[in-house]
Amino acid sequence: MRYLAIGAGVLAVLFTGDAVFYAVTTPPSRPMAAQGAGMPAGRNLTPPVKGLYKGRDVLFIHTEASDRQVAEMLTMMMGPKVLFVPSLAQVPADLLADVYGFTNGVRGGGPFGFQVDVFSSVPGEPQYTPLRSVILATWKDGVTPRLLRSVEEIRAAADRGDLSLQRPGVVVNMPMLVWPGGQR
Repeated sequence: MRYLAIGAGVLAVLFTGDAVFYAVTTPPSRPMAAQGAGMPAGRNLTPPVKGLYKGRDVLFIHTEASDRQVAEMLTMMMGPKVLFVPSLAQVPADLLADVYGFTNGVRGGGPFGFQVDVFSSVPGEPQYTPLRSVILATWKDGVTPRLLRSVEEIRAAADRGDLSLQRPGVVVNMPMLVWPGGQR
């Protein structure tokens, strides 16, 4: 009887070990985000986008925009559909944070093909909101563009006359996924 119990224990360890090995070494058949969510395999989920906050990397997504052309541009840039929600333009300014997008300058992963977006706040700060008022930053002729990594650097460049800043009245929902000191 004792040998039977030992044999059963050995078999249990062997089978459990095989199951754990299989689970650890076999890639999932569909993206982790889709597993258990009733989503079909291969679903095109929104990819994270790189940005900057106070010189540090952040990751975020674009979900909706108040301007149809902006929604279409972001959809073409990122793949999954960014929804056109015109009512976002009616959100009071004190409920918005800023995001700076560059229309020229240093080539990079931003929406216009130049440097990545720069954010004014991240989760955990009192002024954080995912709703962003877009500010377009354009390097002036005769100025050598450089990478600006914070709102403070952008404002200093504008104060020196190196950049022009324009607020076109576009609001984009851009929730943060990863930021300095945190993540979802």
